[in-house]
Amino acid sequence: MLAGIELYFGGALLVLGAAFTLLAAVGVVRLPDLYTRMHAASKAGAVGGGLILLAVAVLSQDAAVSVRAIIGVMFVLLTTPVAAHLLARASYLTGYRPCNDTVIDDIAQRNE
Repeated sequence: MLAGIELYFGGALLVLGAAFTLLAAVGVVRLPDLYTRMHAASKAGAVGGGLILLAVAVLSQDAAVSVRAIIGVMFVLLTTPVAAHLLARASYLTGYRPCNDTVIDDIAQRNE
């Protein structure tokens, strides 16, 4: 059985991770273009998923599960920003431009 502090800490991590994941989902729905949506999904989604995996590591009573969860956190935090960058760059190079509210377009300035 879990002691009190681990249970509360794991629960807090789980709720915080769910809040970040909800924030990412709201960002995907509400933001104006692909690039800002991808930013919300990759940043807040990665943090939310990482916090949920940390909650699994804290709440599980098995060392093997905890190690796998921590490796999962590292994998998510290392691969999500790289994948988002590559997808955004590929979208831009295929012709999808940012919304009209975008002030600075570094790629367009580089190609001039």
